Amino acid sequence: MSDSHETPSSNFIRQMIAEDLASNRHAGRVQTRFPPEPNGYLHIGHAKSICLNFGIAAENGGQCNLRFDDTNPAKESQEFVDAIKDNIQWLGFNWSGEVRYSSSYFDSLYDFAVQLIGKGLAYVCDLSADEAREYRGTLTDPGRNSPNRDRSIEENLELFSRMRAGDFPDGEKSLRAKIDMASPNINMRDPVLYRIRHIHHHQTGDAWCIYPTYDYTHCISDAIECITHSLCTLEFEDHRPLYDWILNNLDIDSIKRVSDMAETELPYVLPKQTEFAKLKLNYTVVGKRKLKQLVDEGLVSGWDDPRLSTLAGMRRRGYTAAALRNFCESVGVARSESQVDLGMLEHALREDLDANAPRAMCVLRPLKVTLTNLPEAMELSLQNHPKKEEMGRRAVPLTQEIVIDRDDFREEAEPGFKRLVSGGEVRLRGAYVIRCDEVLHDESGEVVELRCSADLETLGKNPEGRKVKGVIHWVSATDGVQIEVRLYDRLFTVENPEAKDVEDFTSLLNPESLQVIRGCMVEPAAVQVDSAPSFQFEREGYFTRDTVDSDERTLVFNQTIGLRASH
Repeated sequence: MSDSHETPSSNFIRQMIAEDLASNRHAGRVQTRFPPEPNGYLHIGHAKSICLNFGIAAENGGQCNLRFDDTNPAKESQEFVDAIKDNIQWLGFNWSGEVRYSSSYFDSLYDFAVQLIGKGLAYVCDLSADEAREYRGTLTDPGRNSPNRDRSIEENLELFSRMRAGDFPDGEKSLRAKIDMASPNINMRDPVLYRIRHIHHHQTGDAWCIYPTYDYTHCISDAIECITHSLCTLEFEDHRPLYDWILNNLDIDSIKRVSDMAETELPYVLPKQTEFAKLKLNYTVVGKRKLKQLVDEGLVSGWDDPRLSTLAGMRRRGYTAAALRNFCESVGVARSESQVDLGMLEHALREDLDANAPRAMCVLRPLKVTLTNLPEAMELSLQNHPKKEEMGRRAVPLTQEIVIDRDDFREEAEPGFKRLVSGGEVRLRGAYVIRCDEVLHDESGEVVELRCSADLETLGKNPEGRKVKGVIHWVSATDGVQIEVRLYDRLFTVENPEAKDVEDFTSLLNPESLQVIRGCMVEPAAVQVDSAPSFQFEREGYFTRDTVDSDERTLVFNQTIGLRASH
């Protein structure tokens, strides 16, 4: 493989694969995999990996597996498995064949561990986790050999068999690779391959009480599935020597016997790991531990809270799969870590919604307006999208009583105010020019109603002899539908809440990240059963119906994003 992948480039992986195909390294095959751990929901960082792995395979006529690296059942669940599958499909990708699980390979993984023991390359260790950590050394000091490092092969085989049989409690023993306790790479200092954990597994039940580690499992699972290109994020770069050590110390023929290529005559080539920079957005957290903490402590409403960077949350908020795919492509693939401005994602989202979201009118803070001279209720026909006639038209009822937004009225206008004022005129979107003739107040002096007259000669045309500059949105007070609207801001008040010097990232939560407005009014077309998933509420932003909290009594709409950047 060429060294071109060392130069930061958005296409170094594409170049690498093109070179491998040209040299026939994998007999013309491209097989990738997306290997999530089912210990949480997918987030925006996973979207980049999904788009890369599935996209690279599709570009080259290859296949991409979905494999759950389910080696830590204490933190995993079927809920996470189901959510991950759902969000991959929502993002627009389909995996090759059946869903795969590392746990499906537990028998083979055990046999390969026995093989390493038989070669004198693995041993059973009695050190506790804390003791093993102490023996491991530091970045500047070498580690020390375990007292059990020189056990005989026969004793190690017997003890490992007893570990599997359940003869020892959790933590009493582990299986470790025998590599080099003085290695400058700490990952090579006799890493643990198996731990004892008497715990139920969501796929294998109670069949096992020892579980392989991620580092041991991942490379062998890649080999069993005949993955050609194992694409990982940069934090696994220091793990690559261990990835190669494990595979190169196993008998290749024995791997092929249990692999997907067992029945073929194609040359068997071990997979090679290549790393790329993970996606980091400002004003967000993507670390699973931090996301889980937000959920567990009730600081958000759940994994699908629309303020989170999880795909479930973004989907619920109204982000589109196309916008996320376009964003991931625009970010590119590089070798160096960097933080991406959230504005790039918001730009991709606005572009997609502007082109595809139908328009509707919604009044967030209603103020009653009576059109005193409107002879009768009528039905207007408005275009669903100003630039796309093919998106059709909708019926909008205009009645004697309507509502406008309180922010669109002033009794006394300040300079530059171009909406409705007492005694002034404004055009109702798609309807008549109206004049405010009377302002009604309650006992406290608050404006409660406007009485206006409509210029009935201005439907679809300008008034004669005068120019009306302002246009405001409105909804029928009698035919409109009352809804709850949720407005969102960034979840954190600082750009990098995951910075190393941040002691408590939860102290940086934005108290204004969610604003709930009840009693909003929306035109009927936006709440019909067959209505679009997302709308541009004119002059307010893009909104989508909430899929969790909406019910027959209360319809909830989430603001996906404003019409323009506000930061």
